[in-house]
Amino acid sequence: MTAPSRSTAGTPTATRTLWVDATAGVAGDMLLGALVDAGVALATLQDAVDAVLPGSVALRAETVRRAGLRATKVHVDVLVEDPPHRTWTTIRDLLAQAPLDPAVRDRATATFRRLAEAEGRVHGTDPEHVHFHEVGALDAVADVVGTAAGVTALGADRVLVSPVALGSGTVRAHHGELPVPAPAVLELSRGWEVLAGGAGERATPTGMALVTALAEASSPLPPLLVRTTGVGAGTRDDPHRANVVRLVVGEAASPGADVPLPDAVLLEANVDDLDPRVWPEVLAALLDAGALDAWLSPALMKKGRPAHTLHVLAAPAGAEALVDVVLGHTSTLGVRRTPVTRTVLDRAWAPVDLGGGAVRVKVGHRAGRVLQAMPEFDDVVDLASRQGRPVADVLDEARGAARAAGLAPGAPWPPDGA
Repeated sequence: MTAPSRSTAGTPTATRTLWVDATAGVAGDMLLGALVDAGVALATLQDAVDAVLPGSVALRAETVRRAGLRATKVHVDVLVEDPPHRTWTTIRDLLAQAPLDPAVRDRATATFRRLAEAEGRVHGTDPEHVHFHEVGALDAVADVVGTAAGVTALGADRVLVSPVALGSGTVRAHHGELPVPAPAVLELSRGWEVLAGGAGERATPTGMALVTALAEASSPLPPLLVRTTGVGAGTRDDPHRANVVRLVVGEAASPGADVPLPDAVLLEANVDDLDPRVWPEVLAALLDAGALDAWLSPALMKKGRPAHTLHVLAAPAGAEALVDVVLGHTSTLGVRRTPVTRTVLDRAWAPVDLGGGAVRVKVGHRAGRVLQAMPEFDDVVDLASRQGRPVADVLDEARGAARAAGLAPGAPWPPDGA
């Protein structure tokens, strides 16, 4: 989905800015984790990847620690046999033919174009004939497409990046042992602020191509009204330095703009002539399309007609798509929009073992303390069905297991020993 318009004629604008902190390095999976941690639904990234590589890759997220810091790690699981390499032309055709949002396609294509040009210069070949190896693998394609989708979903008008840590030493690659920074990474660094940042490979070609294709400049953190942040984890856990990428998303107001932008939009419509049996499917369609929440409340309209008011909470970047769902799935002739601000808890999933199976517990936490912990009801129903037990019994057992695991209001988060 494309970034929404944030101005009207004669009104000062506020620019939604995404700042990438790559001072510990950068890789594609780290960017995916930071985007999910910043609030982008994992399903949004998965849908974009599936549009290009249907049935080939599965994304999954977990909460981890890196040098004592909490972060989100997104794993890219390859589900099919992966060819040894793909050409730039092949990947460009895949992106062109995929049913992607144009902004996602443009960002992903720009990233792979930079990779092709860098590899071509390093190996002395025409970029059109470059054969990608590591960066053409299924997981790297997922990194690029998923990151492009996440940046688009956040509604970023501009992207800035800190100086990027490249690393030092050597790394083993398809062509053998290479110096760090790898030749392609160094080529991608032309015109960008970088630093060594420690031993080993800190920036991968895919990660470097992403930040330099998406960002407009190297920059320290600019003045922002911060809306959300995200921390994405790399694979290694260096005890002396957190192996993470951080994102900061906020608004940078132009001169004269003094009204903060909303971080959510409330869409509403009154409906008095829809078969009530249809409403569950309407709500499900809205949630599947990315609504933050969707619900109904009863209403009494003119001439005493009973009705429902449909309420949909949307991220600004996704509001237009959700309006289309409301207009397409109900009989309303119009949708109201109200800008709103929210205070939300940080959330995480923690599995608990009930002996015969695991149930996820959704944890709401703030300032290092658990405020809410609730077993995921669908997991409870599934386990109860498999074990032939009453749902209420399994739910009680899951609540007890959560408390025993330190997932109770007032307990520290993350739990001791996690």
